[in-house]
Amino acid sequence: MQTSRQEYIRKVNTVLLLSLILIRRKRRAKQQRKRRFWVRDIFKNRKVQGDYWNLLEEMKLTDNEKYMNYLRMTNDTFRLLLGMIEHKLQKHYCVREPISPGERVAVTLRYLATGDSMTSISFSFRIAHSTISQIIRETCDAIWECLHEKVLPKPDEDTWRNIAEGFSEKWQLPHCVGAIDGKHVIIQAPPKSGSTYYNYKGSHSIVLMALCDANYKFIMVDIGAEGRHSDGGIFKNSNMGRLIATNNLNFPPPCALIDNGDEVNFYICGDEAFPLSTCLMRPYPGRFLPQIKRIFNYKLSRGRRVVENAFGILSAKWRVYRKPIIAQEETVRSIVKATVCLHNFLIGAEKKYVSPTLVDREDIEGQQIDGEWRNYATSNLPNIRRTSTNMYGRTADIMRNKLATFFCNEGAVPFQWAK
Repeated sequence: MQTSRQEYIRKVNTVLLLSLILIRRKRRAKQQRKRRFWVRDIFKNRKVQGDYWNLLEEMKLTDNEKYMNYLRMTNDTFRLLLGMIEHKLQKHYCVREPISPGERVAVTLRYLATGDSMTSISFSFRIAHSTISQIIRETCDAIWECLHEKVLPKPDEDTWRNIAEGFSEKWQLPHCVGAIDGKHVIIQAPPKSGSTYYNYKGSHSIVLMALCDANYKFIMVDIGAEGRHSDGGIFKNSNMGRLIATNNLNFPPPCALIDNGDEVNFYICGDEAFPLSTCLMRPYPGRFLPQIKRIFNYKLSRGRRVVENAFGILSAKWRVYRKPIIAQEETVRSIVKATVCLHNFLIGAEKKYVSPTLVDREDIEGQQIDGEWRNYATSNLPNIRRTSTNMYGRTADIMRNKLATFFCNEGAVPFQWAK
């Protein structure tokens, strides 16, 4: 009797399940009949008239310079990048042929390189606008996931020493292990965000704070602070700021700048927006300073210019930064993370990525020659402001005075006196 009842219940459940499947199929078929088409006619010839299959292939064979201008990298570097992230972008569909990983990467690079609207990119590559936005988000995430551990590795003592040698050789700034600054990334205000992202320049933004080496590569980044926050608050509450404040970056132990001299810590150079400490040097405040302090400020500014140029290169190569980014907040963060990785990746892979004329340089008399990136700079992109306090510890002040004395004696360069 019990067995018969269980068999009856099993049959009833089977009938109900089949009925539910049938209802869903009828509903789906009805929705498909309402849809005018799956793919617009202008997108059906993607492999014949789309930029990836047509224009890029032509430039690859006939004009390498234009190919690099189009994607910001040569075809060999593009293939190298594609090989690193391809597994994250592979799609499998039963009904339609999926868009290839190579095409997805090209769409994303072109969007980042031009800053064109997603609608414009949609027409160029013959891919629907809704698909373009999804491709850009997924590809930027894939670039970060696959590259950030390779191009932004956690520095150890040897790495810091190598960075310090670069600053000492190029900018005569010994023991300096990086230049720090922040950049506001202008965005379209998210819905119902109020003044959350509203910055002091009257635009909406998130902040990219970065530590940079002497070769314009990013060492550490903190991405996503809302533009409304004060400058001191952004630094203090960032992971990078906490690591610097607690001296937990594994800097090499202090050592003397000259034989039999006093030991001096390894330090980061920053501007007035950052607090003075034994591991972060900022300029002497005020005007009409004595010569020793003015020379210190001048020498420090030469080092700080590196991170300013790094941001300039980023904006010149990835022109998505040159106007407000119209995307969801998470997509904007993904875009910033991807461009930071691509910046470091291409500095190592492409010699032409940073041309000698693109960045600031000096003549034999120490006179600054502005880099070409400054021609692309726009006045509506604010930098981090100075903080409202000059308070610091006595130990940090003593260290700054030691450096200032060194710059006026053993560490002097001939052209600094004129400056």
